[in-house]
Amino acid sequence: MQELNEVIDTYNEYKYKLPSGLSKVVEQLRNENFSEALLNIKNFSEGIIWLSQAGSLINQNKGCASINVNKITEFLLEINEGLERQDYVLVADIFEYEIIPFCEALEEAKVSLE
Repeated sequence: MQELNEVIDTYNEYKYKLPSGLSKVVEQLRNENFSEALLNIKNFSEGIIWLSQAGSLINQNKGCASINVNKITEFLLEINEGLERQDYVLVADIFEYEIIPFCEALEEAKVSLE
């Protein structure tokens, strides 16, 4: 149970930090600091995978962690398409106008055990 509580705490902390971290990605893209932005996009993708796995673990243990994995997958596909075309303006817009608001909504829903 201690480990699960640690996962929940980390889950909530990560969700809380996402919007500000993603704002930095937008800034890096807009300032053409592509190498740093790409590294942070990779970190974001890995973090989202972890959130998804942690959410499943929390839900399996009678907790409530609802992340719309399909929506996140859609965002990741859009980002990938933009990166493939090297359309960094589009990628920045996706983060700023779609992903950050989505993550802000996630931030409001604190996860805990029922």
